[in-house]
Amino acid sequence: MILIILLHIFGCSKPNPDEFADKMNGYWEIEKVTLSDGTKKEYNFNQSIDFFEIKDSIGIRKKVQPKLDGSFIISKDVETFTLKIEGEQLKIYYKTTLANWVEIIELVEENNMVIKNEAGNVYFYKRYQKIQL
Repeated sequence: MILIILLHIFGCSKPNPDEFADKMNGYWEIEKVTLSDGTKKEYNFNQSIDFFEIKDSIGIRKKVQPKLDGSFIISKDVETFTLKIEGEQLKIYYKTTLANWVEIIELVEENNMVIKNEAGNVYFYKRYQKIQL
């Protein structure tokens, strides 16, 4: 009985958005997307991956292309953002010369990340692993 109660308490606890920012740093590739209409897209290979770098709630996101030698071709385009906790959610506020938008970070673990955009599309990321030849 006690085991069931403990499982319920710890199994139902919500992720802590305070812990998400530290885990976001690094290279991430999209594994799948669930569109707002329920359509699912799987990605077996990604030509470009996302690089996140965050310090003191301010960050950048860049698209990079992995090369066979382990290095990257880095896009000149950079999206800057600010992280803000609102309620129980961690939100990414992007601001570029072309647009402003918000995304919600639903989950960040060591090797998995889930982000939902304003259109309701949910992006499932996995931590990038170097190409092994």
